Amino acid sequence: MPLHLTEIERVKTISKEDFYKNYVKKQKPLVIEQLTTDWPAYEKWKLNYIKDIAGDKTVPLYDDRPVSHKDGFNEAHATMKMADYIDLLQSKPTNYRIFLYNLMKEVPSLQKDFKWPDIGLRLVKQLPMLFFGGENSRVFMHFDIDYSNILHFHFHGKKQCILFEPNQTPYLYKIPHALISREDIDFDNPDFEKWPALKQAKGLICNLNHGEMLYMPEGYWHYMKYLTPGFSMSLRAFPRSISNLTKAAYNVFIMRHFDNFMRRQKGQQWIDHKNEQAIIQTHKKLGINK
Repeated sequence: MPLHLTEIERVKTISKEDFYKNYVKKQKPLVIEQLTTDWPAYEKWKLNYIKDIAGDKTVPLYDDRPVSHKDGFNEAHATMKMADYIDLLQSKPTNYRIFLYNLMKEVPSLQKDFKWPDIGLRLVKQLPMLFFGGENSRVFMHFDIDYSNILHFHFHGKKQCILFEPNQTPYLYKIPHALISREDIDFDNPDFEKWPALKQAKGLICNLNHGEMLYMPEGYWHYMKYLTPGFSMSLRAFPRSISNLTKAAYNVFIMRHFDNFMRRQKGQQWIDHKNEQAIIQTHKKLGINK
């Protein structure tokens, strides 16, 4: 039995007023198909273009190995020249991904390829981060540390996105003192015998094609799967909710530092404890006996 997922609404274009009134204020996801068609990036942003202009850059790579106490917060698992990495992406499936990489700082010409959209959100005007992945590589289920409203643009190929509202957190086996669910859950084909709470979760799904944008509201859980090799860019706006601003401040200034401290003190025992507590706390709150 698959997850209970509903297709995310799609529009070709939308006015700033309609987007803000019907999606930002209501905190409702949306795919906008043609927001980037007047960007230079719409024609240019293919993997070979990135290889041509940034092939000599050494990039940080992440794979799907479980979190270890030896890893720092968002610490890369490997490095590679961008040209070699893109050759790898285009030659065979790989779990290696580039995550939250500030390529535009290293290659300033990329900044001329996109436009800051006037869409009703006060976007943070810092250089956007880029994300790359190979066929079938996955980004584990998580929510963002700063509770931002996110405009997520995809280029070159197709990417599948599964979202859950924050109110679905009780069903997702959230790891304490972290931003992720249990990493051993296969959200493509979940084992409901092992993870019975997931049967109650109600989520959203879409496939993003080249140039399309997904709006993800504040604090939404998201799981990404690259159906083909490709890359994405995110623009962000601070949370509008005071409650979410407070949660973001807690995550940034307290939670992540506490977690890193406990990893140093307890090692793998701390990781194992958190993973166990994700199950115990989830089942206890929902009255599930296993």
